[in-house]
Amino acid sequence: MMLMICGLPFLAAKSQVKISYVVSFKEPQTHYAEIEMNVSGLSKPYVDVKMPVWTPGSYLIREFAKNVEDVSATAGNTSLKVEKVKKNTWRIYSNKSNSLKINYSVYSFEVSVRTPFVDASHAFIFPTGVFMYPDNQLSASSTVKIIPFKGWEKVSTGLEPVAGQPFTYMAKNFDILFDSPIEVGNQEIFEFMAAGVKHTVAMYGGGKYDPERLKVDMPKIVEEATALYGENPNQHYTFIVHNLSKGSGGLEHLNSTVLGVARDSYATDAGYKSFLGLVAHEYHHLWNVKRLRPVALGPFDYENENYTTNLWIAEGFTSYYENKFMLRAGYRSPDEFAGSLINKVANIINTPGSKVESAAASSFDAWIKYYRPNENSNNSTVSYYNKGEVIGLLLDLEIINATKSVKSLDDVMKAMYLQCKAKGRGYTDAEFKAMAEQISGISLNDFWEKYVNGVYPIEYAKYFGYAGIKVQNENEGKNLPYLGIATRASDGHVSIIAVSRDSGAWKDGLNVNDEVISIDGADAEPNVNGMGVLAGKKVGDVITVKIKRDFLDKEIKVTLRANPNVSLVPSIPEGVTEGQRNVLKKWMSLK
Repeated sequence: MMLMICGLPFLAAKSQVKISYVVSFKEPQTHYAEIEMNVSGLSKPYVDVKMPVWTPGSYLIREFAKNVEDVSATAGNTSLKVEKVKKNTWRIYSNKSNSLKINYSVYSFEVSVRTPFVDASHAFIFPTGVFMYPDNQLSASSTVKIIPFKGWEKVSTGLEPVAGQPFTYMAKNFDILFDSPIEVGNQEIFEFMAAGVKHTVAMYGGGKYDPERLKVDMPKIVEEATALYGENPNQHYTFIVHNLSKGSGGLEHLNSTVLGVARDSYATDAGYKSFLGLVAHEYHHLWNVKRLRPVALGPFDYENENYTTNLWIAEGFTSYYENKFMLRAGYRSPDEFAGSLINKVANIINTPGSKVESAAASSFDAWIKYYRPNENSNNSTVSYYNKGEVIGLLLDLEIINATKSVKSLDDVMKAMYLQCKAKGRGYTDAEFKAMAEQISGISLNDFWEKYVNGVYPIEYAKYFGYAGIKVQNENEGKNLPYLGIATRASDGHVSIIAVSRDSGAWKDGLNVNDEVISIDGADAEPNVNGMGVLAGKKVGDVITVKIKRDFLDKEIKVTLRANPNVSLVPSIPEGVTEGQRNVLKKWMSLK
């Protein structure tokens, strides 16, 4: 009997799904990008196409679909029915057509490193805010062809170019496509080699930068980051820099980053070093987050929150190493390095929310808290960036001290990077802790309970003491009077913008948005806390604060309480031991 093997359905060759995009800008001054999406190989009664609701690296549901307009679809010359079935999903009734063309427009006018922007001068294509994807096809490859507007001549992106096709790029899957922003326009481009990798810098918006100086200084950051991990995972890397009047921030990608910078900041020493610090932070994400990552952060669910309790590592440790790379590259002195971290410790202690929310909880709740602060956030939350940076500092010193200056947090980071690479997945909190214990040779149960999962007061004297640095609280024992409000002056009015938990203002009923008229009869000054009328008071005194609330005059009696904030000052005492000097040298990479 002859078996018709080739006809069996389970052995039949599957039709390959092909996806391509064409991006154009008919009237860029209106802030729209026009998208043509071609899909073939999906012979189904209907095809659902979806827009991501968030973008990796920025943990907030941003609802990118809100900017999508004019969705239409055709198969050949036949118009197809399009129905929106969810907030981010359009159903194309394809009638089993093998090839579909979908057209839509995306309004793009939000200035940030995480949203698309189009105007007459350039286009910033932020992929999760621009490209839809067919349902259940995130593993499919795609190509993107950019048609620059008339007069635009350059495209910058980390995507791989398609040979012989100008301004056309390919992505092996949607995780890569969504992780590859695209700059279109007339940006200034310069290149440098570092760690064996070609780096391209695309500068939009002008600015007082010196490309020749940057080609010397940026590679030093790259080399220091690469030295930590022993290898650079890219063949090429792209910096997209938006130089704006008030630019700030950055967002990491698989082999690129987008940086927002104030265009005049390069002209000052502080501003220039701030830019290098931003480069150090985002470049470190090449490893920490993109490859050395919490297990929840990839493969991604682009329609829902992706929860992790480890953003204090992903972002906080990246902030910590931003300081270390700047120190190692020679852009920060040892005193500046230590002083900056001591200030970070003080800031955490002086944040009332640090006594309420743990680093792990802050990470988990990033979706509803970090990007949506309100007037009470300082009292109820702690930044996983700031707390994580302090945890990185403490853990680094703990490991160095425990191993007699043989090992450090560097060894944990490299080992975890290699472990994630070998396992092909991210780490769990337990795995990271286990590696830190393995390298330090000690139990870190108490450390994790206090600083990661708890809100234990930071033992700064103990940890800095490992390195022979004495850190004291200048406010200790002074019993300073404290009102507990922050204010903003505008058009001659002084309004309360924050009230600190458990302060006199908190206990006695001053509110955010109250306009302060006077204190004990003295007209309110822009800096209420610095008014002379307060300087002459002591803890327990009662002051009369005249306010206007909802256009009604009120007088509130406030009993001044003791200032809970610390003012930390370091010194190097006599009698520092050889062991402490070795910890200091290891911590600061001193010779």
